[in-house]
Amino acid sequence: MVGYDPEAKCVSTVEAAAAGSASGLVTRVLISPLDVLKIRFQLQIEQLSSRNPTAKYHGILQAVQRIFREEGLGAFWKGHVPAQFLSVGYGAVQFMAFESLTELVHNVTSYSARGSFVHLVCGGLAACTATVAVQPVDTLRTRFAAQGEPKIYPNLRHAIVTMYQTEGPRTFYRGLTPTLIAIFPYAGLQFFFYNILQQFSEWAIPAEGKKGGNIKNLVCGSCAGIISKTLTYPLDVVKKRLQVGGFEHGRAAFGQVRTYRGFLDCMRQIMQEEGSGGFFKGLSPSLLKAAFSTGLVFFWYELFCSLLCTLKTPNSTGRKEG
Repeated sequence: MVGYDPEAKCVSTVEAAAAGSASGLVTRVLISPLDVLKIRFQLQIEQLSSRNPTAKYHGILQAVQRIFREEGLGAFWKGHVPAQFLSVGYGAVQFMAFESLTELVHNVTSYSARGSFVHLVCGGLAACTATVAVQPVDTLRTRFAAQGEPKIYPNLRHAIVTMYQTEGPRTFYRGLTPTLIAIFPYAGLQFFFYNILQQFSEWAIPAEGKKGGNIKNLVCGSCAGIISKTLTYPLDVVKKRLQVGGFEHGRAAFGQVRTYRGFLDCMRQIMQEEGSGGFFKGLSPSLLKAAFSTGLVFFWYELFCSLLCTLKTPNSTGRKEG
């Protein structure tokens, strides 16, 4: 299982980072189209409805058809290069920090490193650490996914240089406040519910039915992702709106644009102009993405850790110190 276990451990923190990077890389390739849809929906000021003639996107199928017709298949992987840097870096830092923090809890406190509450706190702290490390890449990814045709940024180098020269270095950390506010409970709840669901499956599934461990990890991760994303989604919308600040010219083709002075001003404007529903724009593709991405991240992470253990101890099926 994810997290430090003194009785069954054979992966070091460096190997945990490698497994986290690999899981992030594979998952990102598969869920990129859903991420693009989610970002487009989140940034649209107009109501997501076919009854609104000024709205560019109305729903998932309509958005898929329109993006494909106007921008081609490659549009669903816009910003994929910075997104991969994001996923690989985030996965490495998050899982390395999580394994280290749960081991620290075991060594210096009386709490069990396998406890759900410990996973909640350590998962949130690990995610905050990873977020600060990769926030500039996340901002770049959002800009690439948000731009239409013709492109404002033809490549990654051009985007970095242009943003730095025209908006200054602080632009790479736009939306960091709502990101940290959102990521601690979001990631913490992911690890919390994943731990609880794993424990529940151990209790509910009879011994003869426990052979499909990988499928169980996928299902538990998907359920944990859906629950945690629903609870923290409004902050993700605010983060995305702030990240495209100063990029209004690149958003003109998608409809109305707004300028926000900060976190509270963004929340105020969304509530005034779009109502409470504005905080949940793009929830459908986001939940699909959360289900697939969280499930796949835990699935691949557990699988890669198991493979590392097998390579180090070929005759062992447990996670022992190697």
